[in-house]
Amino acid sequence: MNRIERGIVLTCQAVLWVTTIIIFSILCANTILRYSTGASLQWAAELPELLFPWMVTAGIVLGAAHGAHITTSFLVETLPATARRVIAVIVWLCVAGLYFTLAGATWNMLEIVHDERSPILQVPGSVTYGCVMVGMLMLAVLALHSAWNAWAQGARSGNGNAPVPETHVVTTT
Repeated sequence: MNRIERGIVLTCQAVLWVTTIIIFSILCANTILRYSTGASLQWAAELPELLFPWMVTAGIVLGAAHGAHITTSFLVETLPATARRVIAVIVWLCVAGLYFTLAGATWNMLEIVHDERSPILQVPGSVTYGCVMVGMLMLAVLALHSAWNAWAQGARSGNGNAPVPETHVVTTT
């Protein structure tokens, strides 16, 4: 795993841990407060709603980094190794292009949703949209890395018959 991939994985793991701990702590504290005093924290429902998209986006990127998504590759597997490699590179470049397109569209929306504020904490709507944009950029980088791996592995083998690498599967050795 290269530095960029490792950085993406470690960042997403940190976001997952931090958001899960904060959401769990807030919900526990609010439940205890509600049952012990009959009152609750005003912002206790809003902060988990703001953190949840960050947690989900980090999980999606981690799932992609570990190759934990559904693939339908039975038709491609019937092709020779060189054709599989070419198809893999083209597909991963298309996937990266689509993720970059989604990130760009989200970037264009940030100014619009920045004016929307959460009712209690007054957090701009661009904060949650920003997490989607960052997630799409991370997915695009992982897709580019997969395209590079598919291309480079064929170039290293010299004859183009080396096996096509798995989708961005991160090994933790």
